[in-house]
Amino acid sequence: MTEAGASPKERDPQAVSRFVELFAGQLADAGMARMPARVFAALLASDDGVLTSAELGDQLRISPAAVSGAVRYLSQTHLISREREPGSRRERYRVHNNQWYEAIANREAMLRHWQSALREGVTAVSPGSPAEERLRETLEFFEFIEVELTEMMRRWREKRGPAGGLR
Repeated sequence: MTEAGASPKERDPQAVSRFVELFAGQLADAGMARMPARVFAALLASDDGVLTSAELGDQLRISPAAVSGAVRYLSQTHLISREREPGSRRERYRVHNNQWYEAIANREAMLRHWQSALREGVTAVSPGSPAEERLRETLEFFEFIEVELTEMMRRWREKRGPAGGLR
């Protein structure tokens, strides 16, 4: 927010670049591949949340192939979406205000798949074995996480309210 009559602060491209690299580094430390992390951070820091492949390549000084691989990963993980630039065949990539919500919500299906596989594993190993105990504990952990995650997402939707843009 700016005071009445004051002009908004201009973007400092160097400060934005430092943020992109800092946040991308933190995402990479948490397990995201470095190039998708950089692309995601650049989109997150863009004013409208939309950049083309060429804009991403120029800003991050990376090749079109690097952009392509990064956006493929980010699209598959539901952190960004692809869209056609109006009147063009060029694609642009968008990060949504609720991208974290969507990404976490899509993890719920993954948790259910893991639980199913773990149930199969529990029946496949020797009853009472250390392997069964380990698999059963892992299964119970993922069941617990699923319940907690569902409740947490509900509370987040309530907090955001109708203007929050969530489904």
